[in-house]
Amino acid sequence: MDHGSMGDGNAACTHAMSWNWNTIGTCFLAESWMIESEGSFAASCIGVFVLVICLEVLRRLGKEYDAFVLRQFQRHVAAQQARRASGGGGSGGGGSSWPGPHTVTFRATPLQQLVRAAIHAAAFGVAYILMLIAMSFNGYIIISIILGAGVGKFLADWMTAKVVIGGADQPAQGKVATDLEEASVCCG
Repeated sequence: MDHGSMGDGNAACTHAMSWNWNTIGTCFLAESWMIESEGSFAASCIGVFVLVICLEVLRRLGKEYDAFVLRQFQRHVAAQQARRASGGGGSGGGGSSWPGPHTVTFRATPLQQLVRAAIHAAAFGVAYILMLIAMSFNGYIIISIILGAGVGKFLADWMTAKVVIGGADQPAQGKVATDLEEASVCCG
């Protein structure tokens, strides 16, 4: 199959700007992605399906990395507090720990923020490419995107949450899943 000889007069891209079910002759993103057979169209649908799953994996990776960085910081603060409580250092605390709860502000290091930004940029880029592909208004491709989003969410983002129920100073309504995210409206 020669994709380089597009000048033979028979090869023309179909760009429908309304809902369509076109297969052969359809182009996605560029004329170089022209569908010339049912097999290449099926491969395009499968590729788009997998690309959406990859987007969901990237989104999960971003959440997991954020949780990893926070756990790392929490361990660091707990170790400092334990060292301070045992009298092993700090600013002259004399072995006493802080009375009552305290709030410690966390700010990611430049390297951690760079990794977070790279994950976000990759997810945003994939989402933007998917949006451009969806703008072909091809029903088969849009169905592939929707199915890929569902399968990707099912595989990559299984929900787990810690739910605090009751307590001595807190009523039973508790604090429910503070790290749940809303679905993106558009591209990431």
